[in-house]
Amino acid sequence: MGLVIALNKGRILKECLPLLAACEIEPSEDPHASRKLIFDSRSGGHQLIVTRSADVPTYVEHGVADIGITGKDTIEEYGGAMGFYELLDLGIGKCRMMTAGPQGQPEPKGVLRVATKFVNIARAYYQRQARQVEIIKLSGAMEIAPLLGLADTIVDIVDTGNTLRANGLEARENICNISTRVIVNRASMKTKFSEVQALVASLNDVVES
Repeated sequence: MGLVIALNKGRILKECLPLLAACEIEPSEDPHASRKLIFDSRSGGHQLIVTRSADVPTYVEHGVADIGITGKDTIEEYGGAMGFYELLDLGIGKCRMMTAGPQGQPEPKGVLRVATKFVNIARAYYQRQARQVEIIKLSGAMEIAPLLGLADTIVDIVDTGNTLRANGLEARENICNISTRVIVNRASMKTKFSEVQALVASLNDVVES
C-alpha cells in the first residue's frame, strides 16, 4: 500500500484534485459523482479518503491517513496533540479569518458576546487581546447572530465580504490568513519518508509552476 491521503469535501477537494493529478495521483472514480468516500488511485498505488474538513486532522493524527490536505482554519481549530507536521502551503482556497460586527457600531464595553463555529481560534485570539468574552458556538449563518441580538460580533472566514455587507456587517480585525495546507502523520514521516517527500516535492513543483 502506498500513501493514504485524506481530502476535504467541497471547495478544497475540487481545487486539489488537479494538483494531485499533476502528480499522477487520480481517484479511480469521480468523487463528485460517487457516494463512495474511499477511492483507490488509478495507478493502484495510493488511496484517497474524502471526508469533512474537521475530520482530516483526526485521521492524520491517528494514522488512518498518512497525509491530509485541508485548510489552515481547520488545523488551527483542531489544536489538540498535533500528531502531525504541516509541510506545505498549496496556495489555494485563500481567505481570511476575521472578526466582524454591525456596520458603524463600535464594540460594546465589558464582556463581548462572540458567535462563531471556530471556538478555539476565537478564544485564543481574544485571550491574546486580554479581552473578556462569551463564546457562543454556532454551526453556520454566523452573520445573523448580531442582527438577532444573540451576539455583539462574530469570528468567521471572509472571502469577498459580500455576505457580511448583505447582512449589515463589516469586517474588522484580521485574525489570520487561511489557505490549503499539506499535513503529514508523524509516524508516516519516518516509515514512509521517501514516498512522503516525493509527493510533497511534486506538489511543491506543481504549485510553483
